[in-house]
Amino acid sequence: MTEHTYLIALGSNMRVPKFGLPREVLRTAICALSDIGDVKAASRIIDSVPVGPSQRIYANAAAVLENKLSPSATLEALLSIEAEFGRRRYGQRWRARALDLDIVLWSGGIWASEELSIPHPRFSERSFVIGPASEIAGHWRDPITDFTLRQLNARLTRPRTLTR
Repeated sequence: MTEHTYLIALGSNMRVPKFGLPREVLRTAICALSDIGDVKAASRIIDSVPVGPSQRIYANAAAVLENKLSPSATLEALLSIEAEFGRRRYGQRWRARALDLDIVLWSGGIWASEELSIPHPRFSERSFVIGPASEIAGHWRDPITDFTLRQLNARLTRPRTLTR
């Protein structure tokens, strides 16, 4: 079987009794990723403001994972890890969550199925994904725009001048 490399975005904004506060949830989740592959790199953990109705600050990070699983099988394994951390996939969209694991990019380029799109549809608009990801995989390219993660991060974080 072929080895695949995945860029995984991690997020949490809930205390999980078994694991602790969001930053500890992410540290533990990065370790849990080793159950489905080889974690090649992990970013630092950052804080970010929530998208949507949740009022709680998020902890976010990124990890590079190698395994022999297809994107669909990797997604299934990630959903299983989320469930172990108490994630429930029902109710209001963008609400507080114990753990969110998203496949952002993979070594195979573009992937689309009913349940999964790679690259992640909104990853390049989200500094809380691009920032940590560019730390550990800055040379990776978005297969749609051909920009590197470093370039995408610079586009999101560059100072903008105000026009009158």
